[in-house]
Amino acid sequence: MLAVTILGNNSAVPAFNRHPTSQVVTTDGTSFLVDCGEGTQTQMMQYKIRRSKISHIFISHLHGDHYFGLIGLLNSFGLLNRIPDLHLFAPAPLKEIIDLQLKVANNELPFNLQFHPITEERLLVDEEKYSIRCFRTNHQIECYGFSFAEKKKPRRLLPEKAKEYGIPSLFFEKLTMGEDYARKDGSIVKNEWVTEEGAKGKVYAFCADTKYYEPIIPHIKNADLIYHETTYLNNLAERAALRFHSTSGQAALIAQKAEVKKLLIGHFSSKYEKLDEFEKEAREVFANTELALEGVTYRV
Repeated sequence: MLAVTILGNNSAVPAFNRHPTSQVVTTDGTSFLVDCGEGTQTQMMQYKIRRSKISHIFISHLHGDHYFGLIGLLNSFGLLNRIPDLHLFAPAPLKEIIDLQLKVANNELPFNLQFHPITEERLLVDEEKYSIRCFRTNHQIECYGFSFAEKKKPRRLLPEKAKEYGIPSLFFEKLTMGEDYARKDGSIVKNEWVTEEGAKGKVYAFCADTKYYEPIIPHIKNADLIYHETTYLNNLAERAALRFHSTSGQAALIAQKAEVKKLLIGHFSSKYEKLDEFEKEAREVFANTELALEGVTYRV
């Protein structure tokens, strides 16, 4: 199961009990932290996110509302005697910042923090059941979005068909892996006769901070769920462009053009107390839109 839990859905300044950007993506029993704004640890505790399950952290860019909570989280991992390696993917300058913070505090982490600099669009993680890629957005500084893709499921066994062909149950697992069955008389039972295509893996894309930017569309095309920032309502489109952010209508238009199945919107400006208008404006362009609400887990 692929899912995303929203920990922070606000922009730079915490307001109206909303927090800077942070979310947790889970798949195959593993948790990935995406951005780590101020207050992330508190939100993790409030929504019962198990820190020990986090194996990778992805930081989209080096504006403070996307990583100022990171050093505190790393320190807590250390105080809790974390042992497993932690993989951190982020723009290259973050390594120097972390090293300085640890140095001036005379602090040494008890676990191996493996820093992976992001300098270009590329495949970041490739495991048996999932892969993770990064792609550029159009922001004031170097900024990346991330796509989380489950790999295609094994072939689905048709037990009755397998029995008809006399295939023993001990061979069933191999059938799901695509193998043919060789009978004792030398004849072959083709795999496709007794199985069917496995389900296509789900895809979630985190689009990070960006002005309206169509080059991201190929990276999120046909995704099952995307998160796209919508810092301002449509009437402030000019301000959004000047600050390299998007409006609700622009986020919805990207979702529409990318032909995604569902859109989550967040990164709301602190000038707005109520958020209903964001959802209303986006739905006028792309009907299957929801607000990314803190504490809610969205299954992909």
